[in-house]
Amino acid sequence: MLRQLFKNTLSGLLIGGAILSGCRNNSTDGSSVTPAELRNYSVTPALVKNVMSGVEVFSLISSDDRISGSPNFVFGGAADGAGILKNNDGTFTLLTEHEDNYAVSRVTLDKNFKPIAGDYVMSSLQGNWRQCSGTLATPEEHGFGPVFLSGSEGFSSAGGNGSVDSRIWAINPLGPRNTAKALPALGVWSTENAVPLPKTAYANRTVIVIGDDNTDAFGGQVAMYVSNTVGDLDNGKLYVMARPNDEQRETQMVKGQEYDVVFREIPGGLNLSGTDAAAEAAKAIRFGRVEDVDYRKDGVGREVFFNVTGQNNTGSLADRSRTKWGRVYRLRLDPTNPLVGKLSVLLDGDQVTLNAGVPTFNENRTTGPLETSFMNPDNLVATRNFLYVQEDPNSYNGGDPNINRHDAYIYQYNLNTGELKVVLEADHRREGGRPFVKTDGTPFGGTVNPGVNGSWEYGAMLDVSDLAGIEGTFLLCIQPHGWRGAVYRDPDKDGNEPAVFGGAPDDQASQIVILKGLAR
Repeated sequence: MLRQLFKNTLSGLLIGGAILSGCRNNSTDGSSVTPAELRNYSVTPALVKNVMSGVEVFSLISSDDRISGSPNFVFGGAADGAGILKNNDGTFTLLTEHEDNYAVSRVTLDKNFKPIAGDYVMSSLQGNWRQCSGTLATPEEHGFGPVFLSGSEGFSSAGGNGSVDSRIWAINPLGPRNTAKALPALGVWSTENAVPLPKTAYANRTVIVIGDDNTDAFGGQVAMYVSNTVGDLDNGKLYVMARPNDEQRETQMVKGQEYDVVFREIPGGLNLSGTDAAAEAAKAIRFGRVEDVDYRKDGVGREVFFNVTGQNNTGSLADRSRTKWGRVYRLRLDPTNPLVGKLSVLLDGDQVTLNAGVPTFNENRTTGPLETSFMNPDNLVATRNFLYVQEDPNSYNGGDPNINRHDAYIYQYNLNTGELKVVLEADHRREGGRPFVKTDGTPFGGTVNPGVNGSWEYGAMLDVSDLAGIEGTFLLCIQPHGWRGAVYRDPDKDGNEPAVFGGAPDDQASQIVILKGLAR
């Protein structure tokens, strides 16, 4: 969202609290993996509550931690996108996008996933825009890499994130600081995530699905970059999703139906206004802010999911042509041609129905199925059998308890049965007697404002079961936006302090936790 997340794909990492021993599990490449020693490595308790039965939570790292191998390293705020890479020496490299710091941190974890060193592979001097979601491509999964594709959520207009159009970056996870390469061939969007499909999806091609988190008259787009050379990020063609009948209004699609879609070519390498104009000329579907993207881990990778977080129904959008409370979509791509597919609405927070072509909306937010509690889905992660959907409630709900009855949820959606469950809720610790104290009993650094309902959110959620050697293990980034302090300013130590949307320099803190016991 305009705050969040990366969020996303690779199977890879991690960490936690009870010691596990005994059997050895196999990784996806068939090698033997000794189960990681899961324990709480952070001084900050996990800021989640109401956790699903059978799921354990461990705190990995936060902005209050100081790593012995890098005593001056500060883990930045607004932890969003992330990726994990296993190194030849048995350690791991964890990359995390810090959205409002415009930076990407790099933390080294030992073989038991304990943080042992940290630095910034991209500082805000190069980042320049809000680094949101991202995806780590690897030779094993995608046929090329390793390379971290980092989405920049930027705007070219005054009052945005800068005066220069944003880019999608290619970052070498093990490379020197600030040596990322811009990828103009992938277009200029207000990018949330750029997700390469696995090498099993389309042989001898690289296909990347891009989510555009735009709110203007053009809306947010679903774009696609296709190259006939594996790993080529410079010479392919750029396309945008449209319906064959040229219908651009999002709410003309409803749950329970499947719609033909095509991807129409547009010129790449444009500025933001040029990319938007090209998409409009192609009659692209105008979504209400496309957020995270992922694909089903079914050994094929042509079943793609994306979140649309929604926009308020005011001003030019009073016609409700786009979703307000958010949707989750499924895109089934053709087996031989990635430019053709079938699109359907899996979850719809507005519960839209069409009567003689006119959309009507269920405005009752207090009763009905769990789906009516949806508050602007943002990040997501797909496994073989489940989809995990994370909320980032937009500011237009104002924290009204009659509209938003809870803090940000993570939902579990069963891809086989359609059953929807709540996994956990963000813990603002509003209840009396639960102060914000570290594991040693001392207060958090800075100050913590619990804020209104839904004012905190999540970042990346990664399935790391295979690298951890423990079934059902996930990494989760948390953005407690009310946790702030001067000590968290300029975490990358480059002397540049981003001021998001022209406000004060960013001074947020954040954390990463590990979830164990989630079904895949």
